[in-house]
Amino acid sequence: MRFIPLFPLNLVVFPGEKLNLHIFEPRYRQLVRDCLENDISFGIPPFLDNQLSELGTEMRLVNVEKSYANGELDIRSRAVGVFRLRKFERQAPGKLYAAGQIEEIVQDEESDPLLRQIITAQVRQLYEALGLKKLLLELAPDYRIFDIAHHVGFSTEQEYQLLATTSETERQHLVREHLDRTLPVVLETERLKERVRLNGHFKELIPPNF
Repeated sequence: MRFIPLFPLNLVVFPGEKLNLHIFEPRYRQLVRDCLENDISFGIPPFLDNQLSELGTEMRLVNVEKSYANGELDIRSRAVGVFRLRKFERQAPGKLYAAGQIEEIVQDEESDPLLRQIITAQVRQLYEALGLKKLLLELAPDYRIFDIAHHVGFSTEQEYQLLATTSETERQHLVREHLDRTLPVVLETERLKERVRLNGHFKELIPPNF
């Protein structure tokens, strides 16, 4: 187990994700300085339903993009892993920020290639139906579920459930099941919108022969 600074936020961060943050509170400005000076990581445990979550994401500071005259900072960070929070301290000894003892969670990264193909097709279909084709991610052939998890319409609770899942294949099943439920609703909504748009237009219809 390790003791690291903590930066609770109302969001779920996935391993591999790049996160840009504007730092304005004195306690987190101190956290960033300590990470820089001591080359240490920090953790983001999601603050959900008015409580701190047991699981969180370990972050590495990539760089300070901008320092403001008033001490505020723009930083770039990258998520490197998932942890379980074993002990939480509202203030680290002699510091303004929170900290905690964490236990790293090992991930099983073996995926199902067939499921990946199905999910890729479903994501494309979803974005096309929503008219968001230009926003569709360029997916690497070996992409992981964490790479698309923010882009399939999950709620924060579903994202946390995904973070808690240690098997890539299980994560694939979760996303597949979600898209199986979501796609028909989206497609029917788009068909309804099209019918509404056409209502009142002149229609060229061929009557049936009796």
